[in-house]
This record gives sequence, structure tokens and C-alpha cells, in this order.
Amino acid sequence: MFILNYTIVYQADINTSKTFLKELLERNTTVQGIEWLTKKMDQLASEDAKDKDLYLAFSAAPRFVGKEKLRITEADLEQANTIRKGFNPSRWTADQAARTLLLLSLPAQDADAFAKKLETLFSTADMGELVALYGSLPLLPHPASFKKRAAEGVRTNMGDVYEAVALENPYPADYMEEEAWNQLLLKTLFVAKPLYRIYGIEARSNAELARMLTDYAHERWAAGRPVSPELWRPVGPYINETNIQDIEKLFSQPNEVEREAAALACAQSSYKPAKELLEAHPDLKQKVESGELNWSLIGSKALA
Repeated sequence: MFILNYTIVYQADINTSKTFLKELLERNTTVQGIEWLTKKMDQLASEDAKDKDLYLAFSAAPRFVGKEKLRITEADLEQANTIRKGFNPSRWTADQAARTLLLLSLPAQDADAFAKKLETLFSTADMGELVALYGSLPLLPHPASFKKRAAEGVRTNMGDVYEAVALENPYPADYMEEEAWNQLLLKTLFVAKPLYRIYGIEARSNAELARMLTDYAHERWAAGRPVSPELWRPVGPYINETNIQDIEKLFSQPNEVEREAAALACAQSSYKPAKELLEAHPDLKQKVESGELNWSLIGSKALA
């Protein structure tokens, strides 16, 4: 069973996170934008700061730093992962980084006061602000305070906001309750978003999720609709006498990606019939064992 850790106060070192994000912004915005942001960060860190200072600065950030997508190198991504495992700002924009820096500048010793400020922002935010708020979750102090907000993000109908909470974001895997996590994966498939961009799938796979996904697959098949081959990734560790026929069906499909997904699912399983199925397809077994075949590749093919 995955055990949630509610005792963590800091997921990442605040100063290190701020230095990293500010260095990214310096390469992606103007000198004037950095000067404005630095002034606002200092203001928010002050004991004299008012709540309205945060709300006004948070709203104004795009006007001063822009909305361009950050230019990020592989070295930047490696550094991000050392700051906070799973942290991936590869799709962030300049205003998103600036807004996260504003949040990280707030005094955070008082967990309730910090969460209250964030709650006000969540309650009044427009779509761009929500993207920044959900994207910042892996870096914020007192992470357990935002579990309900993250679960609410899963229910949104705004595509960009949903992606901000669900994709390339380690917070859900680390803090969501099982029910909310399972709904996140199911909805990701339902809205045809890429499952391979969700962090922590293997760690959070569970028997109930496997049941939900196979039921969903049966509904799709009964309606004559396609089933994403990515669906079988969380099912693989839970292949059993109930769903083994679904895996056999995948192996019989003319679509190569479905057969590849079946092979990967079987490779994850300790169930003897699943292992025997994989042995019966030596070409696919060899691709799995060599690393030529993986779930990221399956996801890329499925959404091509």
C-alpha cells in the first residue's frame, strides 16, 4: 500500500527553488521584468506585506515578464529533478515561473496563514493563474494542505488547468488519496490526454484502479470504441484470472501498439498465465527486455 506522508513541511529547499526559477526567468524575460519581480518578491517577504500585495502582483505578472514558453535545457531538467524529484517545468511559461516565485517568497512558518492566502488565490483565479497555482504544488511548503485543491483540479473542465495538475506534476502521486488518484488516471484516459506524462504511475497503481480501468475498457469495447493501449499500464501488476482474457484479446489485435501494450503489461505481472503469454510472443518479449519497448513509446504512438 502506498503510504502518504503528511509530516513534510518543505518538499524542496525554498531558496534553491527560487534561485533556479529566477535563473530560468533571466534567460526568458527582460531586465525590466526581473527588476519588477525582484521588487515584488522582496515586498511579499516583508513583515509589512499585505494580502492585496500578493493578489495584485500575482495578477500583474504576465504584463511584466510575458507569457513565452521557457527555453529549458536537459541540464535544467536534471537540476529541477534534484531540487524536487519529479519536478518538471519543461512546459512552463515565464508568467508561471514568476507567479511561483511570488508564492515561494511568502512567509511560510504559519501553515494555516500560508494555506489561507493560497486558498484565496485558488478561489478567485482565472485560467492562467490556476495553471500556475497547480503547477507550483510540488514546490510549495506544507504540501498536505493542498490535497483537496488538487483533487478539485482533477474535476475541472478546463484542459490547460487539468494538464497543470495531472501531467508532469509529482504532487498527485505523492499526496493524493487513492480515490482521487484513481479518478485522475481514469479521467486522463477519458479526455484523451497522455498517460505517460503522469508521474508515479507504477508507485501508485492499485487493485481498485486496475478494476476501474478494465471496466472502462469493457464499456468502450461494447460501444465499438477504441481503448487507449496506455490503459493497460496500471493494470499490468494486477493481471489475474478475471482480466487475463482482456490481455489475450490485446495480443490477438491487428494493431501492433495494442500487442506491444499487452507485452509490457505481462512483463509487469507476476501472474503465471501472464508470464506464459509473454513467452508465447518472443519477439515482443525481446523488445521489452532490451528496453526497445516502453510505456513512453506506447503513449507517443497512441496519440500520434
